[in-house]
Amino acid sequence: MAKLIDLKTFTGSRGNLTVIEKSIPFDIKRIFYIYGVDQSRRGGHRHHKTIQAAIALQGSCTIHNNNGKRKEEFILDKPEKCLILEPADWHEMYDFSSNAILMVLASEYYDEKDYIFPQYL
Repeated sequence: MAKLIDLKTFTGSRGNLTVIEKSIPFDIKRIFYIYGVDQSRRGGHRHHKTIQAAIALQGSCTIHNNNGKRKEEFILDKPEKCLILEPADWHEMYDFSSNAILMVLASEYYDEKDYIFPQYL
């Protein structure tokens, strides 16, 4: 089941520093980021093996999640907020602000066979 976690952030007069290590519950094998998104929806899949951690480094977006038992929406709008998506979490990202940068950390390297596109019924 998807869950939000707070990343450790140090705030001071010189700015903010957010720490990722030891907060992500898996070894990171892949990192990518999504930006410059129009009104399109991104994602629209779940995985066989991959666990993901989504962080809005800048701006905001909404992530719809359905794990087959529960549907939820999460708003990512702070870089210290991280959404952990389990393999069973069918997810779709939308409502990207014009300045949004969504970084995703993944437990597995890209493998097209790991993707499951149909939604739960």
